[in-house]
Amino acid sequence: MALATTAAVFLVARGLATVADTPAIERGRVAPEIVGQTLDGRPFRLSELRGKPVIVNFWGPGCVPCRDEFPLFKAKLAEHAGDGLTIVGVLMNDPPEPARDFVTEFGATWPTVNDPNTSIRSAYRVAARPQTYFIDREGILRSIQIGEVREADFDRQYALIGP
Repeated sequence: MALATTAAVFLVARGLATVADTPAIERGRVAPEIVGQTLDGRPFRLSELRGKPVIVNFWGPGCVPCRDEFPLFKAKLAEHAGDGLTIVGVLMNDPPEPARDFVTEFGATWPTVNDPNTSIRSAYRVAARPQTYFIDREGILRSIQIGEVREADFDRQYALIGP
């Protein structure tokens, strides 16, 4: 971590990078707030979910691995319902209408927040989709996964945020 910080400071000082290029999100820190509107038009605020383990998944219906992990999320949400597990989708790189159709077709019960100006994506430093963040009951980011979440990945990372 110290090496990454030193490198970022060096690049900024030399004019080779801007402050915006440096990491803004870290494991062990409070996850950035997500404020927006869901695909069904409801207001959303991540901080209102404190007290629950939360998974934030950046996805889109045009992303094949995103589509592939949807059934796993649905099954794990049901499996961990007693823990208060909450999943939040953030729509990335696709328009809302196909996402609404996909959510309806696959029976997703969790909210998906639209991110039309990419401010949420920027705050989370999303590299690609799917990208998934595991946040504990206190709002602390415990794990990040770039790429499709498979069952073993889910179980290992959920152990960091679950009961």
